[in-house]
Amino acid sequence: MLPLFCQRFTFIDLFAGIGGMRLGFEAVGGDCVFTSEWDTYCHKTYRANFKHDQHQLAGDITKVDAAQIPDHDVLLAGFPCQPFSIAGVSKKNSLGRPHGFECKTQGTLFFDVARILAAKRPRAFLLENVKNLMSHDKGRTFMVICETLEELGYQIYPKVVDSRPYVPQGRKRILIAGFRDGANFAWPGQADLSGAPQLRKILHPENGREKDPDKGRYLNSDGSVLDKFTLSDALWTYLQNYAEKHRAKGNGFGCSVVGPNDFARTLSARYHKDGSEILISRGKGQSPRKLTPRECARLMGYPDSFQIPVSDTRAYRQFGNSVVVPVIAHAATLMSEAL
Repeated sequence: MLPLFCQRFTFIDLFAGIGGMRLGFEAVGGDCVFTSEWDTYCHKTYRANFKHDQHQLAGDITKVDAAQIPDHDVLLAGFPCQPFSIAGVSKKNSLGRPHGFECKTQGTLFFDVARILAAKRPRAFLLENVKNLMSHDKGRTFMVICETLEELGYQIYPKVVDSRPYVPQGRKRILIAGFRDGANFAWPGQADLSGAPQLRKILHPENGREKDPDKGRYLNSDGSVLDKFTLSDALWTYLQNYAEKHRAKGNGFGCSVVGPNDFARTLSARYHKDGSEILISRGKGQSPRKLTPRECARLMGYPDSFQIPVSDTRAYRQFGNSVVVPVIAHAATLMSEAL
């Protein structure tokens, strides 16, 4: 549990998703005074979990006048990563579509962050994106981002951070902290993984002793996971054959079956399709199962009090697109101390 700092500060939550960055900064005493998120399904989840907001939940940030945004101390933005992610670039290349800053619908949204920084001049910011942002277009995309932020008068501190010390998931993301007036700030070195959590921390124990936060949505009355999350024999056979075909070609594609003593690969927004990147073993000779949306929430560091008001498909997408809350909370602690 992170300590609350005595001096409170304000922040805005851009490209907010379902509020993961917000939760991290609230944990160290921050007050959210403005939110922007274009996805209406995310609005539903956000509103369910931040019911008492007095401020606006804005939609498309490109249509928001910076003058309408309240003054604030810290700007948070997990701007869209699809134009820069490995999967996003590969898909757009295959379709002959532009990516990076050439992607007009998503890639240029960084410049809306810059527009608001220029207009409001907050003391600090934290940006989050996929680690591939640093290497995209041979590093030119990241160079433009850094130069833009520095031209606005901010001292920046980029760092690729792995979620592994905080949750049982290998998930590397770039965090860019920035300070308007400079700060005594540094990212910590390599974390010790000897005490890193295992999947048992987030899995349903299935022994009937769990207090079910979702009232039977994912669990039977005896605490076992509903059968609908177990892969059909046909799908499991297909995934194994698909993985074997790619192994024979020397490719890295395939499914991943893990147990309570393991940690997971990166949870993606496509998890709802077949769950192949993180399948939970049900024992020898049995088809594995997908994580439930509640387990996905835990894998991303959300508390069980976090409500999931959308369909399972939407929930998988939302958590797969989210930040890891404890990672952001740790960054928030370091930044608040520097401020």
